[in-house]
Amino acid sequence: MNVNEHTPALMEIYRRLETMHARRGWHWWPDADPFEVCVGAILVQNTAWSNVERALALLRGAGALDPGTMAALPPGRVEELVRPSGQYRQKARKLAAFLSLVEAQGSLERLLALPASDLRERLLATWGIGPETADAIVVYAARQPALVIDAYTQRIFSRLGVGPAHTTDYDEWQRFFVAALEPDRDLWARYHALVVMHAKHLCRKTRPRCGECLLADRCPGRDTGEGVP
Repeated sequence: MNVNEHTPALMEIYRRLETMHARRGWHWWPDADPFEVCVGAILVQNTAWSNVERALALLRGAGALDPGTMAALPPGRVEELVRPSGQYRQKARKLAAFLSLVEAQGSLERLLALPASDLRERLLATWGIGPETADAIVVYAARQPALVIDAYTQRIFSRLGVGPAHTTDYDEWQRFFVAALEPDRDLWARYHALVVMHAKHLCRKTRPRCGECLLADRCPGRDTGEGVP
């Protein structure tokens, strides 16, 4: 059981986030197609999810949201389909690298069935996949424990004065949360989803909507955005 001095605060924040955002939709529900989750996790790098949705719609329309079908497409065709997500040439190469990993493992199902630590290690060894993308694939596609840290996490918790101070180091932030939260895949997946929704709808980078936020009473950075890394 993971319990330390930060556990009560993190769980109280979780409960308030759930109250605020339980009604909102999340793009990686439990029944999401694993390959689509993997593709989305790669395409969302350095862009908004709305752009990824446009690219996924094109891929879906072309029948390309399948590892074998996508791997058989000419690189230029993949670039064309993922263009709405930005940096389309790089992202087409990243998808190709991921498809090579799938092929080397024998199938997507075999890849995602690896133990979480092994899967994460192989993903990180794949060109174009960093910690945030790897953890998103582990927790949302493989449905195994992984705690995703992103800029939204650091924004919200820095404003709240909770978390590692004066650093944006991914591993340090992840260790902070893992040490305080139960090692529960569903909790970790839901926590990250709530963080993303809160950052998009209320705790925005500029002009945060503090008057609608149930965390405002415990937020030193309310109304000012102070504490943003």
